[in-house]
Amino acid sequence: VQLQASGGGLVQAGGSLRLSCAASGRTFSYYVMGWFRQAPGKEREFVAAVSRAGGDTYYADSVKGRFTISRDNAKNTVYLQMNSLKPEDTAVYYCAADRTSVVYLSPSEYDYWGQGTLVTVSS
Repeated sequence: VQLQASGGGLVQAGGSLRLSCAASGRTFSYYVMGWFRQAPGKEREFVAAVSRAGGDTYYADSVKGRFTISRDNAKNTVYLQMNSLKPEDTAVYYCAADRTSVVYLSPSEYDYWGQGTLVTVSS
């Protein structure tokens, strides 16, 4: 599967952005989907993940209550709605896919990655 992330940009603190990740292929619903981020000088970290049917979602504590992950299997797309953005949310955001029924939170478990989209939150 090939992944294409989009929707990043520059936003003021308190603002919102919605990231999208479009997947190629006809087996999108076979994949757990995740969003990760990497800030300069830091390791890539888990942000959110969603189960194959979309019924179960998981969030990092740092984004819980502010970010929402969702997917549309008919459109082969996963989304990350980001509200109440903070300067510490500034990072390159990556979507990733894992062909499994188990939702993992570690980036090492994911097999396919998008190219990343930059989110910059100004104070």
